[in-house]
Amino acid sequence: MNRTPRTGIVSQRIAESRVKVRYAETDQMSVAYYANYFVWFEVGRSQYCNDCGFSYRDMEHETGLFLIVAEASCRYKNPARYEDELVVRTRITELTRRTLRFSYEIERVDGAAVATGETLHVLINADGRASSFPDTYLSFLRG
Repeated sequence: MNRTPRTGIVSQRIAESRVKVRYAETDQMSVAYYANYFVWFEVGRSQYCNDCGFSYRDMEHETGLFLIVAEASCRYKNPARYEDELVVRTRITELTRRTLRFSYEIERVDGAAVATGETLHVLINADGRASSFPDTYLSFLRG
């Protein structure tokens, strides 16, 4: 179980997304360009939120709050290549009133590990000031 000092148990939910490496995402050797992994992480985050019962867009419109990326890391294990089918598994590893940390595992459908990573997000208002999650969204995320 994942625990944080402020919130206790974080949801055991794992969102699963699938992506297929497109030609435009690769270099001359048909290897996926490193920055695309962060795009695939975003696919996983969006799916995670959808699985929780809300979308980023709806949260932004409803609350006027935004989740910005404060930190991002990726550990590359094996290259993803053109037309590889990938599975992105996303989970929350830390949740506080103002921050949210996601972790990611990307593997090919054959089971080969491709990458792992994390992103830390801070909730801000339209003025750029740190804000707290409304209780509704904390409940969704703890699911």
